[in-house]
Amino acid sequence: MKLATLKSGGRDGMLVVVSRDLGRCQPVPAVACTLQAALDDWPRCAPQLAEVYAALNNGAARHAQPFAEARCHSPLPRAYQWADCSAYINHVELVRKARGAELPPSLLSDPLIYQGGSDCFLGPRDPIIALSENWGIDLEAEVAVVTGDLPMAASPAQCASAIRLLMLVNDVSLRQLIPGELAKGFGFFQSKPASAFSPVAVTPDELGDAWHHAKVHLPLLVHINGEPFGRPNAGIDMTFDFSQLLAHAARTRALAAGTIVGSGTVSNRQGSLHGSSIANGGVGYCCLAELRMYETIECGAARTAFLKFGDRVRIEMLDGDGHSIFGAIEQTVAPCPDGS
Repeated sequence: MKLATLKSGGRDGMLVVVSRDLGRCQPVPAVACTLQAALDDWPRCAPQLAEVYAALNNGAARHAQPFAEARCHSPLPRAYQWADCSAYINHVELVRKARGAELPPSLLSDPLIYQGGSDCFLGPRDPIIALSENWGIDLEAEVAVVTGDLPMAASPAQCASAIRLLMLVNDVSLRQLIPGELAKGFGFFQSKPASAFSPVAVTPDELGDAWHHAKVHLPLLVHINGEPFGRPNAGIDMTFDFSQLLAHAARTRALAAGTIVGSGTVSNRQGSLHGSSIANGGVGYCCLAELRMYETIECGAARTAFLKFGDRVRIEMLDGDGHSIFGAIEQTVAPCPDGS
């Protein structure tokens, strides 16, 4: 099943069911007006939403309309909780080296996680706004899950069964602001502006065999200014799967329905700069910080700039037949309209 939220009907948008080919959609106000409302009452709503989904796919939906990704907000325009992890150890090692930070001793046994801002997400076509290019604007392409209710100390098995939906994420980072913030010992805030999510959220069964062991085993495709930048497989080198990440998040607190938990930047371990880029036969990257670290290691200094105003980012995932699963995140970096 595929669900989306259109930018209408108030700040939380209007829930629609979307056909598998992303061509048509249907509002479902009689079932749930918003995605959060559906998640709050999932046992009742999910079967009804599935009936609409089946009708859309077989051409029997009575109130179908064309689906346009440009009309979408984030599937959850705001959420009770957004927690982002760093499950790909290769990414952790590279970005920490880039800022001269020590690797935690528990790196392979205890997931890294921080609580992000969830009051105002970006839509998949909304611009990345910044006051200055000097902030080190970077993309971070990820996979995320949306949960049902989970009790405190939930087991990995409980967590796996509570995964309701999956999405893609651009978790924007302002790299030049991160070291100063973390030096205070109190975590990210200004260095992590609003994240953008894919137009569509999907139930795990939509991924077929690509969803197993609580991981998505498909390449995550990243383009910058129309050029291929990354295609690492999200199921490879993921040290902690989503059931483990959720169990870690729920260790000391319950998680409410609609909680979003991200995988962290998807990253596959590669040999060197000259073998890691797509142009050289590698799988590339899901953030600029990794490329800049490879450049620093092999060339003595980073050569690739962070994102500039006017740069375009595209993040997408395709199924085995080459069809888009979640739709695409397409964002342009832009200055604050009033310059302040």
